[in-house]
Amino acid sequence: MRFDFHTLNVRSVDRQTPDAVAITFDLPDTVNGAFDFRPGQYLTLRATVDGEELRRTYSICSRPGEDCLRVGVKVLEGGKFSSWANRTLQAGDRIEVMEPEGRFGVDVGGSHDYLLIAAGSGITPMLSIAASVLSREPQSRVTLVYGNRTTNAIMFLEDLEDLKDTYLDRFNIIHLMSREEQDVDILNGRIDAAKLKDLAERGIIEPASADAVLICGPGDLIENTSQALKDLGVAEDRILFERFTPADGQSPRKAPSAAAKAAAAEGVHVEAILDGRRREFDIAQPGQTVLEAGLAAGIDVPHSCTGGMCCTCRCKIVEGSGEMIVNYSLKPWEIEQGFTLACQTRPTSKKLVLDFDAV
Repeated sequence: MRFDFHTLNVRSVDRQTPDAVAITFDLPDTVNGAFDFRPGQYLTLRATVDGEELRRTYSICSRPGEDCLRVGVKVLEGGKFSSWANRTLQAGDRIEVMEPEGRFGVDVGGSHDYLLIAAGSGITPMLSIAASVLSREPQSRVTLVYGNRTTNAIMFLEDLEDLKDTYLDRFNIIHLMSREEQDVDILNGRIDAAKLKDLAERGIIEPASADAVLICGPGDLIENTSQALKDLGVAEDRILFERFTPADGQSPRKAPSAAAKAAAAEGVHVEAILDGRRREFDIAQPGQTVLEAGLAAGIDVPHSCTGGMCCTCRCKIVEGSGEMIVNYSLKPWEIEQGFTLACQTRPTSKKLVLDFDAV
């Protein structure tokens, strides 16, 4: 398989907030670099909960080179996996973990000035990025704007304070609270366009001079802050973001187009090229995605978030056509070259050939 799972031992499960934990995994010698990662990347965890196989992606919050991996998991309303991880998982358990993936993050080395913007559990990749940059780039500076409802909802507060104490002159953290009054008025409220503009006008943040602005949080945070940053003079190619809306919280899917309905009514034959082998299955249900049909046919199609965000199911259409329900991860050039996301693709032709090995 191109995306391999390894069974890892849970070293510890540490309570961060009333509804969030940090899970630390031991790294056995046998993995031989399989879990080397770039700060900002994520892990996919796989477990069977109440008889159902679940996969969820969680950003790595530890630093490269450590003898362990750590992720943060916050309970979502109705979230089966997040609830199980917070209430049942404990030290000594073993869980399947996919090798690191993801495009978000930075390459460490050189000298940089980074602005990080996070809300809630969006802090997890930022912790890895900030710690890695500050420890390995002695001339670099990092500013973090971190939004939460209240102080007791702040994940990794102790780790952030330790970073601040260690790098007093190079790490600046700005805590914003939406439901807890703070002494300084500007620190009250949510992260939005008006707040960023106010922070910039007062010289608390300097977005236009940052080498990159990295954003992680729910979808509305991405939309609001991205446009605000452009208005503040940040070039679009310097704005990097990671959506933090897992499968548990997805919105209802839009209805299939007339072409997708017509194709499903006639019956669609799909051929998937995986690791050099050709697997075949059919789609006959209106609205069914390639991923859903493949899994129903017993084919282990690569996937993780199932929400169009992580790119694990990225593949290339080499014959036929399809439409995506949503796309949060593919770049325009990838779509132009025929790439699609299996978890979001509905065929619009009677035959569809997808190459999961294409790069």
